[in-house]
Amino acid sequence: MISVVIPVFDEVGSLDSLHRELSDVAAARGYDLQIVLVDDGSTDGSWQLIEQLAERDPRVLGIRFRRNFGKAAALSAGFDAAAGETIVTMDADLQDSPSEIPRLLAKLDEGFDVVSGWKRHRHDPWHKRYPSKVFNALVGRLTGVRLHDHNCGLKAFRRDVIHEIRLYGELHRFVPVLAAARGFRVGETPVEHRPRLSGHSKYGWARIPKGLLDLLTVQFITRFGQRPQHWLGSVGLISLVLGMLGMAYLALVWCFTRLPGYGGDPVHLHETAALYYSLVAVLMGTQLLAIGFVAEMIAALVSRDRDEFSIAQYASPRETTGEVAAATGSSATRRTTPPPHIPTPLREKDA
Repeated sequence: MISVVIPVFDEVGSLDSLHRELSDVAAARGYDLQIVLVDDGSTDGSWQLIEQLAERDPRVLGIRFRRNFGKAAALSAGFDAAAGETIVTMDADLQDSPSEIPRLLAKLDEGFDVVSGWKRHRHDPWHKRYPSKVFNALVGRLTGVRLHDHNCGLKAFRRDVIHEIRLYGELHRFVPVLAAARGFRVGETPVEHRPRLSGHSKYGWARIPKGLLDLLTVQFITRFGQRPQHWLGSVGLISLVLGMLGMAYLALVWCFTRLPGYGGDPVHLHETAALYYSLVAVLMGTQLLAIGFVAEMIAALVSRDRDEFSIAQYASPRETTGEVAAATGSSATRRTTPPPHIPTPLREKDA
């Protein structure tokens, strides 16, 4: 089964056409399709139309939020409700073409775990295109996941990917980065991008600074999420050492200028700016180290409920208990399946 997860926010004008195009693609390709429409607090009648679609088509599952929680929350709710082994995400504004879904799935079949669409020819105004190009280049430079279009809503995932990443805030645009940090293979393929025919864009200039802050957050999470003290502690130690060196230097200068025979005026530390710089460096270093220890304790608590590794598959040994015992001279049995506390692998790759 293929689950198509679609966040909806005031897109009543496009839902009927979107449903029809998805149905046409499923019929032409013989897909077992599930359509998950997540209403993120719409006020234009989108939910009423989703209810009508769900009544007419049993493949449609509608989810309604009490208010607008954001696209990442809508995707998370859709992922939880998705029943397919393959999940496709797309926007509800019809700028993403459902006819591109087979192209994404074909790329998945090449061995990728995440496939992101690339809107090579965008039908958006310049003030959305050029900042997006800069943003994509910056994301690729900092994270090493070099895609032409991180912001493209048209993506395809294997089910085990969505089980291992957690979305919040506005991190939905960084799903490929988060997946790559877990060891999944990420690819992209060019897709058609169509002009918006109804509704209006939900993103403005405020998205740019938010995106940069989210990028810094993702960079910290993926590199230091399980070892925050490595970053906080390193900066803190450097600051602390510099501050203490400054204090030691000032102490020597204070003593030297008061030795018998010194011809100059003695140095008064309270009149020296270096004293205050050194004090600030010591205090900042101490605080960063303390924050790092608190962050380590939080990371340790969180890691109890989440594995910090990603298992692709298991290989079960074929030997029987008797064969193992005969070969090893031991009566101990050998486990031929994953231990009970380890979940069954979500997918098996071809050898």
